[in-house]
Amino acid sequence: MASPETDVKRLKREVLVRLIKAFYSDDFAENTRLIPYTMTPKGSRAVYRCCIFKERVVLRARVMAGLGLSIEDDDETVSLSLYAKIAGERIRPNTEAPLTMIDIACQGCPDSRIYVTELCQNCVAKPCVNICKFGAIHIVNNRSVIDQDHCKKCKMCISSCPYWAIMKTVVPCESVCPVGAMHKDQNGLAVIDFDSCISCGKCVDACPFGSAQARSQIIDVLSAIRSGRKVIAMVAPAVFGQFPCSPQQLNTAIKQIGFSEVYEVAQGADITAAHEAKDFAERMERGDKFMTTSCCAAYNELVAKHLPEMRRFVSDTHTPMRYTAEIVRREHPDAVTVFFSPCFAKRREAALDDKVDLLLTIEELGAIFIALNTKVDVCAEENFVYQASKEARDFAITGRVARSVQAACTGDPAAIKPVVVNSLNKQAIRELKQYAKIGQCESGNLIEVMACEGGCIGGNATLNSLKIAEKQISAYSSKSRELTPQG
Repeated sequence: MASPETDVKRLKREVLVRLIKAFYSDDFAENTRLIPYTMTPKGSRAVYRCCIFKERVVLRARVMAGLGLSIEDDDETVSLSLYAKIAGERIRPNTEAPLTMIDIACQGCPDSRIYVTELCQNCVAKPCVNICKFGAIHIVNNRSVIDQDHCKKCKMCISSCPYWAIMKTVVPCESVCPVGAMHKDQNGLAVIDFDSCISCGKCVDACPFGSAQARSQIIDVLSAIRSGRKVIAMVAPAVFGQFPCSPQQLNTAIKQIGFSEVYEVAQGADITAAHEAKDFAERMERGDKFMTTSCCAAYNELVAKHLPEMRRFVSDTHTPMRYTAEIVRREHPDAVTVFFSPCFAKRREAALDDKVDLLLTIEELGAIFIALNTKVDVCAEENFVYQASKEARDFAITGRVARSVQAACTGDPAAIKPVVVNSLNKQAIRELKQYAKIGQCESGNLIEVMACEGGCIGGNATLNSLKIAEKQISAYSSKSRELTPQG
């Protein structure tokens, strides 16, 4: 889910805002170079790092990520001004990996371990010693001690201690990664195994030092707008739960910052629901026991990289982004298409889709509004041309994709028994592996998989809490037409 506002988020946003202002200034390259210095001017004291010089180095890396560059490939002898020039002139952004690591920002967290604190009372019962199956706990000097060479981190001792005297330390980025793509290099600093990474972005939210960062395409989007070409915004349903305005006001605000037209991706969601309902019916008719939905980009990467045995159970239906982009391409063949996304994972999907040119996250859209002083809450309201269904506009909320498939079903909706995976984690992946192995899910036959808790409204690039986002989206969708089956 969207994490609370923190200093890390504020720093990222400030860098983006300054980068946008630099882009619209008389000297983009030079003003980009100056960002680390204007944020930490001469005479100021270090707030987050050991010294102001290290803070500037970290800020330089954040600017690079804002320019869409890989920090792993940084040549420290190259000035930010040159990097800005490269970003401003490129034809298409590098899309190999949407994430990058700021090694200089990494704290080099100690390895995860279970240990006994000073709260240990050397109790007579010795539950921790007796419960350990691996002989890892002994009494030394009247206190329990864990032999790390024998500890298997099963955490049974933690739950057994009546004083909660046993603790586990974690490496935040490693602990939240559902596929083990985060690990330490020879220097003890976090790195991403991009061959394993599914772009879920959980590491970005988890790292309290802001070491994991998304590579932005914001300069590419702004360059397309400045070029005079027609640039079309395709707005995911989750976006309407993120700003203090109505969807119709947001439509106007997006046009004010330079977009030619705005399409609701809910238009594509209506198509996705209809196709998935048909796909589901065909699979059940041929004897399949279950089907999983296909909308979550991180889940689709999970299947491709780590869960190939599940591939035959994933719906062949395209995502709402793809169907919306097809509509835009038909109506505006020469336009630049920009998908507005609640997460980073969609960047990989967009990179592989010839109908989608660029991607802008909700966080980045918010930074543009700030930089250009766009007051979304006072914009005039402008309705969308296509009036999507209630179910399509609810796609961003967990459980609602499956509900839309039920609504689009031409047969008996009761035959569809939804199961919701509300956040991809290690336990959820184990369960999915088991479903694929036995070819059956005992609790249902339509599995909706969302990488983020709460669905897309909890995406790693969102701004609002789940409660507020769901309330705003539900208020909008409640005034929409009902989805009806298409025979």
